[in-house]
This record gives sequence, C-alpha cells and structure tokens, in this order.
Amino acid sequence: MTAKLRVGTRRSPLARAQTDWVLARLRQRHRRIGFEPVLLDASGDKNRTPGGSPDFTDALDRALLQGEIDLAVHSAKDLPLTLDPGIALVACPERADPRDCLVMARPYRSRTPPAGARVGSSSLRRRAQLLRWRPDLEVVEIRGNVDTRVGLVRSGTVDAAILAMAGLTRLGREVEIGRRLPVRDFLPAPAQGALALVARTGDAVAAGLTRTVDDPLTRSCVTAERAFGAALGGDCNLPLGALAVPRGRALRLVGEVLTADGRLRLRHSRTGPASAAESLGHELGRQLLDTGARDLLSAVR
Repeated sequence: MTAKLRVGTRRSPLARAQTDWVLARLRQRHRRIGFEPVLLDASGDKNRTPGGSPDFTDALDRALLQGEIDLAVHSAKDLPLTLDPGIALVACPERADPRDCLVMARPYRSRTPPAGARVGSSSLRRRAQLLRWRPDLEVVEIRGNVDTRVGLVRSGTVDAAILAMAGLTRLGREVEIGRRLPVRDFLPAPAQGALALVARTGDAVAAGLTRTVDDPLTRSCVTAERAFGAALGGDCNLPLGALAVPRGRALRLVGEVLTADGRLRLRHSRTGPASAAESLGHELGRQLLDTGARDLLSAVR
C-alpha cells in the first residue's frame, strides 16, 4: 500500500474547508498513510463570464488522469453528470443540509425581502424559483465565491443573495443565514450539500481508503439525483431541481423543471429501493419528459 495519497482541491476557501474536513477523517482512520493536499485552479475559478457555465472540476480531472494526484474532493453538485471513463466516484461522506438560504442586508434579516428587492444569484434554477415564489423581486446576476456574494449584500449592491446552506455551514458562517428556504419552493440542485470523492477508475488503493468515509445513504441519494439530471440532459444552464430523502431502505425522489421565469413548474416524485437509486432517477426523469418537461426544457435551451 502506498504511504502517501495526493488529494487535489481547488484553492477557494470553501473547497479548502471541505477538503480539510475530509482529510481530517481520513487521517483519523488511516494513521499510517500520509494525505497531501494539492492546490489547483479550475477554469471556473479563472473565468466567471456572465451567462457561462463554469467548470470547477476540469483541472482536477486532468491532474487525476495524468497521475499528478490520486484523489480529488468536489462539491457533488459540481461534478459533470457523465464522468470521464477514467474517473470513478468512490465515496460520498455524510451530506450537509441541502437547502438554499437567503443572506439578507441587515434591515431585512428577520423578515421577507420587500417588494422590488434586488436578490443576487447566477443560477437559472434559483432565478426561476425566486420569481415563482416572489414575482415582485428583481433577480440580479452575481458571481464569485461566498465572500464575494456576501460582500455584495453587505455593501448594498444587492438586498439579498441566495446561497447553499451547506457552504456557509462548512465555512463556519451560519450567522450569515437570514432565511432558510423550504424545499417545497426551492428544490435544490441535484447533489447539493454533498461532497464527492473521485479517483482513477480501477485504483483499488484510493477506493479502499475512501470507503471508510463513505455514507451509503448519501451516496444513494446523490446517485438518484444525478441520474434524474442526466435523464433530462441537465447541467448548470437548466432550471431543474432534485432531492432524494431516505425512507428506511427506500428513497423518495422529488424532481422538477421550470420555465426561466418560474411561471410554469412540472414536479413529480417516485419512491423505490435505495439499492436501485440510479434506476429510480432515470425513471423519474423519463416520467417528467413524458408529461411535458421536454417542451419546458426546449424553451429554456
């Protein structure tokens, strides 16, 4: 067995915090193995062109395939829905809260944003859900890491911003959360709140070591949600959401697609065994396609 495992991560504070959390658990379980973090910049860190779909995994994928790292830690929602054949998802640690939340300027922290408030987000899903929830809001495109987006709220550039709760929690910044958004109105992106550990396909050492931090229920939920997104041809440029919730040995999977303005929403759910999570996701995706999602998505594309 190798004495050292090189673990790739992006340089952003959130990526570093997530990787440090994973490394602490790996070191606790494998005291004779060295885990060395390797910092890389993905293209999505360098180019945040408005309207684009940033890629936060490409540099780590290349390093993994070229043998420069042995493992990479990602936010699971950033993973392409179809992985390179040379890369395998080997573990998903226990998931954090998958919900979205509002970070609000001080006058609104304990209330709902007033009519006409400027709410920042670069996500088409969140934009559609915000406008469906509150069509009186003005959605403003903002990009950047957590510090940048929270800073835009504090500076008054926007009245509020919508972020994933998991990111704020992992950074120890729960104090920034002004309002937790219910999944009945804000179904999260597939795999939001989960982490994904990937290694080279066939690397038994990396797979074996990371198995000790894998949470089977989280992995089943992530698998079902990603399969749903793949069935719909989804990516960051489509307003779709999915969330799987364990029910004993089963999963209840809810999925939806919306028009860009949020006026139309198609949502269905299915329940099936956790052991067949991928099939469950594909079946729910096909169900939505057969009942009108194809037309909604073609309008967005």
